[in-house]
Amino acid sequence: MAEGIITTDDAEFRGILEGRSADVAAVALAARRLVFDVLPQSVEVVWPTQRTSGYGTGPRKMSDQFAWILPAARHVAMAFPYGAELDDPSGLLQGTGARIRNVRLATPDDVARPELRRLLEAAIGHRVPPPPAEVTVRS
Repeated sequence: MAEGIITTDDAEFRGILEGRSADVAAVALAARRLVFDVLPQSVEVVWPTQRTSGYGTGPRKMSDQFAWILPAARHVAMAFPYGAELDDPSGLLQGTGARIRNVRLATPDDVARPELRRLLEAAIGHRVPPPPAEVTVRS
């Protein structure tokens, strides 16, 4: 593993899903799989206290990460730190903040939308340093 890179294992991610419904857990796991499908060498950082996880090319929340997964009581939000700057012709992004936007995911079908994949692909190349040559992700 590259020095200074933080990755998690499946148990850490599943830990933030404790107490959530099976439906919310399924959506969160599908969103996580999508992130790793789009960028297999993504660095995942789980924040147990916040019950969220971040994905990027390094561990720093605002400068290295392109997406966050936030499991809520009835849905999962996939947030984009610079979402306000992303092209979103299908109108998936919600929010009014200066930078952050999110997409509300209620079902696995929401995660499977090609528009969500395109947002992730755009976010990876926007304001995020290139991924490290090799990162080992434990699963």
